[in-house]
Amino acid sequence: MLSLAGEATGVPSPAVKSASFYLKTGLIWHDLRKFDLASSCFERATDIVSKLDIAAISDPVERKLLLDLNLARSRTAWELSDRNLAITLLTRAKTLLFGSSDHYKQLANQYLIFGKSVLSRNNDTDNSLKEALKLMSEALDLGEKGSSAARTREQIMELNELRSKSLRFISAVHLQKGEYESVIKCVKVLREGTDEDHHASLPVLAMKAWLGLGRYGEAEKELRDMVVNKGIPESVWVSAVEAYFEAAGNAGAETVKGVFLGLLGRCQVSARAAFRVANRVLGCGGEVSRVRTKVVADLVSDERVVALFASEATAKERAAMHAVLWNCASEHFRSKDYETSAVMFEKSLLYISHDIENRILRAKGFRVLCLCYLGLSELDRAQEYINEAEKLEPNIACAFLKFKIYLQNNDHNGAINQVQAMKTCYDFTPDFLSLSAHEAVACHALPVAVSSLSNLLSFYTLGSPMPTTEVVVLRTLITILIQDPGNEVEVLKFMKRVHDRASELGTECFFGKEETGRREKNWFAVTSWNIGTQCGKDKKYELSAEFLRLLSGFYGLDDCQEEENSILVCKSLILSVSAMVASENQKKTALTDSEVKQAVELLDRSGKILTSISAGNKLGGDKITTVEPDLYFMHTFNAYDIHGRLENCGPQQQLHFVKSFASSKACDPKHLLQIGVGASQGSAV
Repeated sequence: MLSLAGEATGVPSPAVKSASFYLKTGLIWHDLRKFDLASSCFERATDIVSKLDIAAISDPVERKLLLDLNLARSRTAWELSDRNLAITLLTRAKTLLFGSSDHYKQLANQYLIFGKSVLSRNNDTDNSLKEALKLMSEALDLGEKGSSAARTREQIMELNELRSKSLRFISAVHLQKGEYESVIKCVKVLREGTDEDHHASLPVLAMKAWLGLGRYGEAEKELRDMVVNKGIPESVWVSAVEAYFEAAGNAGAETVKGVFLGLLGRCQVSARAAFRVANRVLGCGGEVSRVRTKVVADLVSDERVVALFASEATAKERAAMHAVLWNCASEHFRSKDYETSAVMFEKSLLYISHDIENRILRAKGFRVLCLCYLGLSELDRAQEYINEAEKLEPNIACAFLKFKIYLQNNDHNGAINQVQAMKTCYDFTPDFLSLSAHEAVACHALPVAVSSLSNLLSFYTLGSPMPTTEVVVLRTLITILIQDPGNEVEVLKFMKRVHDRASELGTECFFGKEETGRREKNWFAVTSWNIGTQCGKDKKYELSAEFLRLLSGFYGLDDCQEEENSILVCKSLILSVSAMVASENQKKTALTDSEVKQAVELLDRSGKILTSISAGNKLGGDKITTVEPDLYFMHTFNAYDIHGRLENCGPQQQLHFVKSFASSKACDPKHLLQIGVGASQGSAV
């Protein structure tokens, strides 16, 4: 219809009016993002006005139409990614300003919009930054020229604001390019003059530029000046604090704390901002320095900071802060810095609500604090914290920590009683008895270790899963007991338990299979021998006899025995009888009939072993050389003595033992003399 109308006669400026309709239609298509249609409309309008004599146009409305058309066409070309055309059209628009300050402002704004668009695409290549800088410089130049053409105060203020905005964006581009000196120059220009710029971004730009130049003193001053600038939004100063600390590191920790606490006094700070600052100072994971930890500890314990997290609305931030402080404390605990760890665990408690839901979490905090002070050997503090934890959640963990406190106080009776108390906890498992034994051994509290392991043994007959095998517990228990002399009676008791349980369950089931089981059984047998012979040396003959008999009992659990074990069994049997006789003489009390029968049985078993060895090997052979001649003598001497006490045994049988020994190559005249002397002192002379 516009094309058909052409230049209607009688209508003033028909070409301008027609171009205006095309412009308005194109703007509608542009808003609908139909850029091709919009571009077509703008091109038709451009064709129409191109026939006009621009210099002859005096109507302000028509002049503005020409400028608007160029700008609209430029924006559409930009959207169609035809940047060259868009910039060309803006350049052409400079001829359409007609000395109007509004026109300068309008064109400068368009340059600024294009410059910001380049930056917003997150393309920090050198070419992109140069392009953005060029566009913003054009905006700045147009703004300054427009100020000269301005007539009213309002126009001057608007153009000055445009100039400041352009300079701020130019500073940002220089900052991205690493041109820190240029940033400082821009900020200095903005802060000087009659209309000093107080925009919130200026101290941030200046601070980052000073940091880039390595001038931390000036950067710190900019950061501290932000505290008094109430126009700076929270997100801006939090970002500035993060940037400062990232550059300054540990040296800037105290400054960050001071700035943050200063901000608390002059503006409304959110819990999220406080969390971000604390998290940034701590380093968001990894190794945390004591300097930064101390700063955060001071920061999060400030009453004003704690108050930020008090409401239900900040529950998420409160949980996040607690997690950050807890993780920091755990990191120091793992590095054995218990003092710093304790401080941070205490601070983390500030961010746990005092309600039923968080009772278990608070109890956990008190327990780890108890561990920290145990590590510091501050046992009174440790006791205070574990008492608090037990009030909130009495469980096995609390009982075990109290056990550790008793150990470190060298209160063995208290620790032993606490072992019994642990067994009454609802969440008790036998693993804690094993752990208690390890702790007691580490503290050289052997009676406590014995008590723990003794209690642990009571669970093996119940059939429940256990942390380790019964034989290992018994071996450990006996190893602990034999470290101190005088525990032979207790050792004997547990040795007998080993033998009884092995008989009950079977050697493979109790000791283990193949080589493992053989080594375990040999350990108990050899230990019995060692303790038995030592008791003999210490003139504890009754105990010696018991231990030596046990050795033969351990090896007797298997049907087949190696010859070397047979020799040791034989020796233990003979020495056991000798110990019985020595005990008799020591106590001056004759052996009972049952003891005599037992001794006869032991001698008969040892005699059979000696006979089997002698029958298979001549005296002096390779294998028989391990049997000492004295062993034959001791067997003969004991057999002569013990059999003489039997009612149905006459001198002829005793004489048989002596003649048999006398005819062997093991006999020595001294041995016969000893038998004679012994016989002369007895009843059957």
